[in-house]
Amino acid sequence: MHWRRFDPSVLHDPSWWHWVATVPLLAAHLAGVPWALAAAILFCLLMAAWYAARLRAIQPFPVQIRLAFAALLLAGSAPGMSWLHWVQLGGTSVMVTLGYCLLGRLLMLAPWNRSMPLSLSLLGDALFRWPTAGGILAAECSPPAACSLAGCEPAKSA
Repeated sequence: MHWRRFDPSVLHDPSWWHWVATVPLLAAHLAGVPWALAAAILFCLLMAAWYAARLRAIQPFPVQIRLAFAALLLAGSAPGMSWLHWVQLGGTSVMVTLGYCLLGRLLMLAPWNRSMPLSLSLLGDALFRWPTAGGILAAECSPPAACSLAGCEPAKSA
């Protein structure tokens, strides 16, 4: 698999822009900007609502990922849990650049998102499969990212 330096298709993906905007909000929060965490949570919830309205459901991955991410932002604000925001900043940065979304891969393992029993093989496949498209750097034959709209749009009625 050959890597490209830049995948211009991400510039047309609202999902990618959501995460690009989330990275500086998380970084600002970790640098002590008092309003940044609330802005990141609100932004994730608004994007989840936008995807839910567009996809007419809350089950698609773009919605699940944003709701889970917002929940983790809230959990990270509990005493002794601020390390979670550092993990989210790192994970979001990796997703934006490489298309590897650990949160999405873990959500794939949730009982409502899988049709087979949880196994070491399934866990390994979910965690170690090649990154999808969705980052600045992408493999030439990457499938669409789970957290973008690609492949999730509802069928248009005639």
